[in-house]
Amino acid sequence: MITVSLKRFKGVSVSPYDSLNLSYSVGDDAVSVTENRRRVKEQLGIRTLLSARQVHGDSCYITRKLVSADLEVNGYDALMTDQSDLGLMIQQADCQGVTLYDPDCPAIAAIHSGWQGSVQNIIGKTTEKMIALYNSSPGRIRAHISPSLGPCCAEFVNHSLEFPPAFLDFQVKKNYFDFWQISRMQLLQAGLRDEHIKAAELCTSCSPDYFSYRRACREGDGCTGRCATVIALLS
Repeated sequence: MITVSLKRFKGVSVSPYDSLNLSYSVGDDAVSVTENRRRVKEQLGIRTLLSARQVHGDSCYITRKLVSADLEVNGYDALMTDQSDLGLMIQQADCQGVTLYDPDCPAIAAIHSGWQGSVQNIIGKTTEKMIALYNSSPGRIRAHISPSLGPCCAEFVNHSLEFPPAFLDFQVKKNYFDFWQISRMQLLQAGLRDEHIKAAELCTSCSPDYFSYRRACREGDGCTGRCATVIALLS
């Protein structure tokens, strides 16, 4: 198994998508995105990528059959498989890419969790699907939380209208929230063990190594690329 959060470098896209933009949906040249995705597959040693046109919902796409060519599905924010050499790819520019790995089955999942996904608890729902589909033991599942918007920059001025009351426990100062810890809470509530949860705890808005919608809005019109988190079972 391999799981990696990719930085924005070593691609072919030009500004403002420079250079390893992996999204077809942000205005970049499609030929450049296809080449960037080819480079990711080559770097990771996998044959195909499964991705989604994400909608900040809580639906999970589960593939039970062989995916023989790159596939992007519409309307999903989580992906799940037990197929080897298939990379599950989450696209992000501040949202979290959360990966799950059941070493017993084995099986994997990749979750796109922004604040709306956190409110809908897509992490818990996807974990429940893995448990139901593969008879996974939650105490054995490993999770990783990618670089994403940190508590230093996660300002939500409308949180009283948007967040459940439980999120107030993770307010670090007025209007700022620690979504790394919110995701850890949701994983623990799903039955994972704390020692099996790893978080990069790198803020994408602060670091120029990653695309950031928040940073792009501060500096201009919000136009930017998308990094990715990829998980795959290797044969």
